[in-house]
Amino acid sequence: MAKRISIINFKGGVGKTTFAFNFAAGLSRYHQARVLLVDMDHQSSLSIVCLGQERWQSAARDGATVNQVFSSYGGSLPGPEIIHEVELGHQYAGIDIVPAQLELDNTEIRLTGSLLGDPIRSEWDKRTLLCRWIEDAAIDEDYDYILFDCAPATKIVSQNAIAASHGYVVPVVPEAVMERGAPHLRDMIKSGIDAYLGRLATQVDGLTTIWVRNTELVGLVITRIQVSGGYSGYTNEHGSHLHSLQQQWGRNLIEPYVYQGTGVSEALSGRKPVYSLHNTQNIGKRGIDEQYQRLTNSLREKIESL
Repeated sequence: MAKRISIINFKGGVGKTTFAFNFAAGLSRYHQARVLLVDMDHQSSLSIVCLGQERWQSAARDGATVNQVFSSYGGSLPGPEIIHEVELGHQYAGIDIVPAQLELDNTEIRLTGSLLGDPIRSEWDKRTLLCRWIEDAAIDEDYDYILFDCAPATKIVSQNAIAASHGYVVPVVPEAVMERGAPHLRDMIKSGIDAYLGRLATQVDGLTTIWVRNTELVGLVITRIQVSGGYSGYTNEHGSHLHSLQQQWGRNLIEPYVYQGTGVSEALSGRKPVYSLHNTQNIGKRGIDEQYQRLTNSLREKIESL
């Protein structure tokens, strides 16, 4: 059975898609893992990186995206035909993706306002569509890890990801908003999403076996920290907020912290994992590929203990 993990932050611009892409690539390259990425963000950034513009557009045109799962409410779920192979080279064999499409945003709005039959059953069914798809299509048996790249929101599509996930990872940038926002997100998942689903579950029959009652925090990861020549090695702002995050989260703040750099965004634009750019000035010479490898190892160890 796959370990299912949500990659989530209510704030955009924290390197979430970059992390999801390189984490999946690291699991494949260094641990020979079979990884399914599920793009839950209508902006489809991860989908375009993984498939390229042309293949993504073809998938969206054919309706072979995660949108089919959420537009199936009240009808039939899709099968594994919405899964696409990610072609990054033989070192990254075994990575697949369920892409998103722009229309997912409209689908989510319609889904939120829909009501079919019993209100309690309806609320449960809308939040477990992803669970039912994984179960009905027997997706869990084909992968070691399923990673959900969630939109910067905790609306009903992201709630589906949390319902299906054993754990969640929060990419953060060491800024003041994250000192306030990360605890709020943790509480929202525990006391909001998980608790609400738990209450609904006591009142409905036929629960999906994929639903996870308590989604655990795997950890916070920093993948865009700014370095400098100062005492801490980081800029004053990032160094100060990093210290606060360390005090606040302890071992839940996963090391190492990955440097911000143009090389990382350039690698993503070129559809290349950082590990393939070891000999470049902006990646390998700064040790960013090694940082990501060590981060992957640390997270994998924590995920396996869930």
